[in-house]
Amino acid sequence: MTDREERRITPPRGPDDPTAPETPLRRPGDDERVRRAIRSAIEADAGPLPPPPANTMEFKAMNVIALDHIYLAFDEPILEDVSLTAKAGETVAVLGESGTGKSTILKLLLRLLVPERGRVFVDGEEITQLNFDRALKVRQKMGMVFQGAALFDSMTVYENVAYPLREHTHLSEEEIETRVREKLDFVDLDPDKVMDQTPAELSGGMKKRVGIARGMANNPHIMLYDEPTSGLDPLTTGTITHLILKLQRELGATSVVVTHDVRSAFRMASKIAVLANRKIHFFGTPEELTGSDDPYLRDFLGGF
Repeated sequence: MTDREERRITPPRGPDDPTAPETPLRRPGDDERVRRAIRSAIEADAGPLPPPPANTMEFKAMNVIALDHIYLAFDEPILEDVSLTAKAGETVAVLGESGTGKSTILKLLLRLLVPERGRVFVDGEEITQLNFDRALKVRQKMGMVFQGAALFDSMTVYENVAYPLREHTHLSEEEIETRVREKLDFVDLDPDKVMDQTPAELSGGMKKRVGIARGMANNPHIMLYDEPTSGLDPLTTGTITHLILKLQRELGATSVVVTHDVRSAFRMASKIAVLANRKIHFFGTPEELTGSDDPYLRDFLGGF
């Protein structure tokens, strides 16, 4: 494990420091002011991350997924000096406030976006300079579960799950049906009951499970999730979280999960990355996150 993977930004002296001066209790109206002050402290303290290992082959081999000092801007910077990694079989959850660039990380991994600076590795291959055809082949190693499932409304469940198989494989129709049944069964849906249904006939949780089945239809070893539990009740959220864990434990999938759901992230993740002010403010285990005295992290986690 590299120093960069475990690096956390050292916070300024906080209220739990016995040497810090006594401060008055925070009033409700002070919340936004406190957040701004914390963010200013983050900006002031955030230095450059250590470089990757000198041996580039070692860096490639040790990670299934890696973002290496990524900088991306449109009208304004979106990500600055962002680095994170995922080893084989790990689930990395990306947390952060709205608009911090969490979903942008997934687009970089899928090579839908190319950074202005930095490198993106998938299976040890640097993908930022690939042509379209080669990038498409790399993309087929990954399954994507979109926010809201993003199923085709005019297609049945069977046709939705079969779609990537028809687009990217040469399987016969009989083989496709076998694969669709297998994936629906894996996500705890009865193929005989749901295959002929349309998305409009499904509950929110069932749509998410069909989305996962479609994402894993081509047997990828990398799974990407964009807000997989958003808009779901607690019981259904638990079901989706269990499925992500099941993919990791039974199939050895390496996963990156973008989510606002802190409780779900703590249940499923091997590592957690917290994005703040366009940078990775924290990258480590859930236990390390809960044990942190960093004022921003404590404020972000709230009463968790």
